[in-house]
Amino acid sequence: MTMRHFVCSLLLLFATLWTAPAAAAVTISFHSFNGSVVGGRYPHTFVVLEGTLENGQSVNANFGFTARRVSPAILRGPVEHAITTEQQKYVRSTNRHFTVPLTQAQYGEILAEVARWRDAPGKFYDLDTRNCIHFVGRLAQIAGLKVSYPEDMLRRPKMWLNHIAALNPRLGAARIP
Repeated sequence: MTMRHFVCSLLLLFATLWTAPAAAAVTISFHSFNGSVVGGRYPHTFVVLEGTLENGQSVNANFGFTARRVSPAILRGPVEHAITTEQQKYVRSTNRHFTVPLTQAQYGEILAEVARWRDAPGKFYDLDTRNCIHFVGRLAQIAGLKVSYPEDMLRRPKMWLNHIAALNPRLGAARIP
């Protein structure tokens, strides 16, 4: 073996040993739905988690927070709650406002937070203090975003997510009309 081959082999071995494994890539996307009286769906916001974990496991999930049953009781105070997941055809018809990469730790914390909201005892959904906006806002905070809840936006998910995008200019998110 020539010196040149030896050096090339050594460099190849060094590069192989020092190559880091592919980084995990899980993102959280923030969606709003405008609502449709005809479709029977109220304005709503939810998140979509996509990507691959460090162990190679694929992630494709979405979570929203809502009242278990839609009735006039929602207007009077806390009612029973539910964590919802949406069908892909519904997700495709919503407004994707922005997407944020997550660390493995943030991903785990988000799943734990979803479980806390899902498993909260009693009547946990309140239109003014714990609705889908508050749920998505909490997940946005875990993802490292600045969040606020202006009173005039608490029932207007698209307007609220545009507001969150403006609070976090590093996202580079365009305002959705």
